[in-house]
Amino acid sequence: MNCLIFLGHPAHYHLFKNIIIELKKNGNTVKVLSRTKDILEELCLKDNIEFLNVLPEVRKKSVTSIVISYLRKYKRISRIIKDFKPDLLLGSEPSLTHLGKFYRIPSFVFSEDDVSIIPQFAKIAYPFVSVILSPQSCNAGKWEFKKVGYNGFHKLAYLHPLAFKAQVEEIGELANRDYFILRFAELVAYHDTNKSGITNEIARRLIAILEPYGNVFITSERPLAPEFEKYKLTANPSKIHHILAYAKMYIGDSQSMAVEAALLGTPGIRFNDFAGEIGVLNELEYNYKLTSSFKTNEVDRFFEKVNEMLMNKALNAEYKSKQTRMLGEKINVLKFFVWFIENYPKSASIMKENPDYQYNFR
Repeated sequence: MNCLIFLGHPAHYHLFKNIIIELKKNGNTVKVLSRTKDILEELCLKDNIEFLNVLPEVRKKSVTSIVISYLRKYKRISRIIKDFKPDLLLGSEPSLTHLGKFYRIPSFVFSEDDVSIIPQFAKIAYPFVSVILSPQSCNAGKWEFKKVGYNGFHKLAYLHPLAFKAQVEEIGELANRDYFILRFAELVAYHDTNKSGITNEIARRLIAILEPYGNVFITSERPLAPEFEKYKLTANPSKIHHILAYAKMYIGDSQSMAVEAALLGTPGIRFNDFAGEIGVLNELEYNYKLTSSFKTNEVDRFFEKVNEMLMNKALNAEYKSKQTRMLGEKINVLKFFVWFIENYPKSASIMKENPDYQYNFR
């Protein structure tokens, strides 16, 4: 089988890395396409994932630049499809769904976002996609009929204990003292409109509260104010999941890292205006008590929770216990994804007729 995979973001690399390895191990031919985005290329090179950057030009934020970028991407991917002749198009990339429809090649979107969170992406991609692979707690709206829901989480494809084991030697000197990870998202994507998170004032208060209990490290998508530069995490980005796994606590306004912290059993708090609105995080918060969230108008409650967690001497042990329960109830998402891809379209029919078939993947 020939599989064409598009990586548009470092998060896509993490999701697909093990899928790529397993597909190749099973004798499939995989071609990986990418674009220039943050540390995406660096991550691929580190793990010897062969890729072709179809959009090396750094896109500006103007409408003209976005349109030109899309046209270039369509043209270049189309040319590759003609040469490579893939059986499946995989990714979270609208152009793949459009080109798949045009060339009559099945396309999959891997998503953990409810349509209410990514309405524009859904309108552009979902009418053309063949399959939406999403957690059961994720709402695909009027495209629910295209969704193959699984009892797991998107990020377990790379954070399940059978796929990832945190190693203390990977975090170096950080292990010498308890530490906290603060994550500041950029919150400038189209779906972030009118949403905010941790301000400099909130960050300042947080650091003052946390520092007596351990070191504070900040990982940020947005430029940091000079006063916070000394807290910037300088470790190799490829070590982030080891670092997150051993953290005393995670606090941030990033949805993605909040999920990762929860799956790793690291106590976490999210402070942004998406609180209570995302199905996957709601499941982790309300069903498993593995994370907490507060909107930006709940500042007092947010800081009360921070102090409550700091006072709990058994906090990390409690979260590891909750993580064990969660993992025991979920499938091995990596095994399920590989099976579904390799056996499509039969796999889609099996899941439609007998959704419990997924529990063969533990």
